[in-house]
Amino acid sequence: QVHLVESGGGLVQAGGSLMLSCVAYGNIFSMIHMAWHRQAPGKQRELVATINSDGSTNYPDSVKRRFTISRNNAKNTMYLQINSLKPEDTAVYYCYLMMPFNIYWGQGTQVTVSS
Repeated sequence: QVHLVESGGGLVQAGGSLMLSCVAYGNIFSMIHMAWHRQAPGKQRELVATINSDGSTNYPDSVKRRFTISRNNAKNTMYLQINSLKPEDTAVYYCYLMMPFNIYWGQGTQVTVSS
């Protein structure tokens, strides 16, 4: 069993930066990939960054130049650096883990960007 805990959200002004963290408690040695998703009020949850087991990353075009996903294997921690924050980045950000036979979600961390 794996448990994911996000942190690092908060209230920031437009143009600012945040780094979100996701700690994975449990054995994730056989992970397929990890990712960050977000869900804004009244909208569907959307994928914003993926990091694969080989360290390769993927982003949708909408966030590609502002979001950076990374991972520290020794700490079982994944990060999301968000720069040049915009009000439309306001959402709950969720950590996601895909294992061979299970997927896991964190509880989410709120990011609010004021204009």
